[in-house]
Amino acid sequence: MVAAGHRAAPEHTHPDDVPVLAALAALADPVRLALVRELAGAADWTRSCGSFDVPVGKAALSHHFAVLRAAGLVEQRDEGPRRVNRLRRAEFDARFPGLLDLVLRAD
Repeated sequence: MVAAGHRAAPEHTHPDDVPVLAALAALADPVRLALVRELAGAADWTRSCGSFDVPVGKAALSHHFAVLRAAGLVEQRDEGPRRVNRLRRAEFDARFPGLLDLVLRAD
């Protein structure tokens, strides 16, 4: 049970458990791709959810992060009132070598 005023810890899927089509679907959305690109340029655990400049509200942003967690791309943890993020680059690259390099390069 979650105490009043506290949210449940996010659930994470390890990249080893993600089918390639699920990974591609997660990366196909422009908002999620923007989140991944920004995380790729940031140090681990330095970006809170509210620090991203994306054209969606809080509920939609939460959904996008849930999709990225389910695809094994993002890990989140709570630090006080903030939820911070890291791109699971090493783990994802081990599962899908070269995929992130392809989607992160400039068009």
